[in-house]
Amino acid sequence: MDRQHKITCVVCPRSCVGTIAADGDGIKSVSGFLCKRGEEYGRAEVTSPTRMLTTTVRINRAILPLLPVVSSRPLPRDMLLTCARHLAAVRVEAPVREGDVIVKNILGLGVDIVAARDMTVYEGARFD
Repeated sequence: MDRQHKITCVVCPRSCVGTIAADGDGIKSVSGFLCKRGEEYGRAEVTSPTRMLTTTVRINRAILPLLPVVSSRPLPRDMLLTCARHLAAVRVEAPVREGDVIVKNILGLGVDIVAARDMTVYEGARFD
């Protein structure tokens, strides 16, 4: 039985809306997208959706208590919460440079978690 999926493309500012017809055997038809990139996005969104992960991890001895991090590429959407829970237990030491790998190959998914900003050591703090 075919299922119709209405997908709003987020690849470009046009935000076209396409329709994907799919069943258990795969995609049957694609319509409504205004460009090839939108069509590819729609197909991927139905078959294996992915998302970038942006969050924070705790950082010791830094000017701020949390370090913003981002995935190096999109993760499978159904693994986002699991990855975020894993990162909740991560602590790093200052200093950190933007782009430093904080967690390599998170949960074996082939995606690194990297620092999204520099974080210097806070010289005035007492570190117990």
